Amino acid sequence: MTMRCLTVLTLLCLLQCSCARIPQKAEAVHPFDKTKYLGKWYEIARKDFKFEKNLNNTTAEYTAGKKGRILVDNKGYNYRKNEWKESMGKAKFRKADTLAKLKVSFCGPFYSGYNVIAIDKDYQYALVAGRNLDYLWILSRSTSIPDPVKKEYLIIAQKAGYNTDDLVWVTHDKAR
Repeated sequence: MTMRCLTVLTLLCLLQCSCARIPQKAEAVHPFDKTKYLGKWYEIARKDFKFEKNLNNTTAEYTAGKKGRILVDNKGYNYRKNEWKESMGKAKFRKADTLAKLKVSFCGPFYSGYNVIAIDKDYQYALVAGRNLDYLWILSRSTSIPDPVKKEYLIIAQKAGYNTDDLVWVTHDKAR
């Protein structure tokens, strides 16, 4: 094997390993019930990034896939372009499926961290951390979230190191 091939393979392995992380001060939920987590979630707030820029009415739907995988269907309405955007992916547990540390991919073999760091006992509200402090989502089974839950999740996010002042609060148009 040439040195160039070895370098490329090493970089790919490092990229794969480094992207499926969790922020240093965040802790994944344990025990976690993946069956209760499946279904449709409405995005309440997020740290904005290029793949969700200008989207509202955003949802994520999780269904059981083969070999313990979770199929991911993200949708949102781009209010600038007046069109729906959809992204299909897959998620895998990084360790046991009772620990909410996953890695998610929307593009071939490249994965990123997806970590549930807070969830209520009825699996109605969730706080999800990405691989670093640039990615955060507050999710709900409905298009809104009670203020006490919102406040609790913001505190958890701040303790994990997130700046919650720049969260995008998603609107959900009932007509869509």
